[in-house]
Amino acid sequence: MNALAAEATRPPAPPAGGSDWPVAAGLGPVRWLGALWRRRWVRFAVLRGGRLLVSLWVLVTAAFLMIHLVPGDPVRAALGLTASAEVVEARREALGLNLPLGQQYLNFLHGVLTGDLGASIGSRLPVGQIIAQRLPATASLAGLAFLVAVAVAFPLGVAVAVATRGGRRRRTELSFATSSVVLGSIPDFLFGVALVSVFAVGLHLLPVAGRGSAATYVLPVLSLSLGPAAILARIVRVEMLSVLETDYVRTARAKRLPRRRVYLRHALPNAVTASLTVGGLMLSSMVAGTVLVESVFAWPGLGSTIVSAILTKDYPLAQGVVLVYGVGVLLVNTVVDVALALLDPRSTVGAS
Repeated sequence: MNALAAEATRPPAPPAGGSDWPVAAGLGPVRWLGALWRRRWVRFAVLRGGRLLVSLWVLVTAAFLMIHLVPGDPVRAALGLTASAEVVEARREALGLNLPLGQQYLNFLHGVLTGDLGASIGSRLPVGQIIAQRLPATASLAGLAFLVAVAVAFPLGVAVAVATRGGRRRRTELSFATSSVVLGSIPDFLFGVALVSVFAVGLHLLPVAGRGSAATYVLPVLSLSLGPAAILARIVRVEMLSVLETDYVRTARAKRLPRRRVYLRHALPNAVTASLTVGGLMLSSMVAGTVLVESVFAWPGLGSTIVSAILTKDYPLAQGVVLVYGVGVLLVNTVVDVALALLDPRSTVGAS
């Protein structure tokens, strides 16, 4: 009888498909959605995805309002005072600026979703075509600068942390802290001007400007990476020092494990979380920093494009470049969130 009673109260087995099991078991769609929501990764994906969509909507709206917040007539400002009224009116009609504001906004949203960002006022080329031509130069510059900053910062931060742990080598610690603060406070474009003055104009070792051979990448990449590398190295050192004082690292030392294994296998992975957050912010700042650095080195990327678009009042082109920069920063932040969730689910996924 006990066996029969246990068999009668046992919940039914899930069907072969498995995906509709909560509904098939009589839980109903509401309880099934509740059970699904309690899964940490589902909750994390929904919340982060919703945050990304809201941020994208705010970005698109701000880019749309940019052309309408310009005092006066933006088309007249772009074409100049000598342009005839017929030419100005024709350009306004071509840009859709004669339509009601709500209709303009819907048309702009439709263009963004379909990849049609309009045409440049100056060159009359499609904005999407101009961005497609210039984006690889900016992406390669920011990507290489980020890799250089990470490749310098992590070994340097770990080495200084190991050398100065426990209050040892106070002069080394003071020198590192002072130099990292100074380097981190200098703007990227000032690094560019100084590097050009020394290595291009003074020593004639590297090209002054332009994008061509591998040598043309050296000065722009250094300009973008020196400051962030100093800041990240300081963060890595602080995190590494805190990890080196934990119990499990002391236990690893007590077992007389090789130093390389203690530092690289036990300490470094646990110091990566905060450093990765700063690294994501660094990459976002590097993307934005290309605007001025590209102007210094006459780099044919989006940075120099948006500067010239603002100077010539080419608002459709400026709108498109602002959108690309904004989307790039948002995607970088999302990737960092996902990476943090993979490395430390307790802190990121659990907090969602």
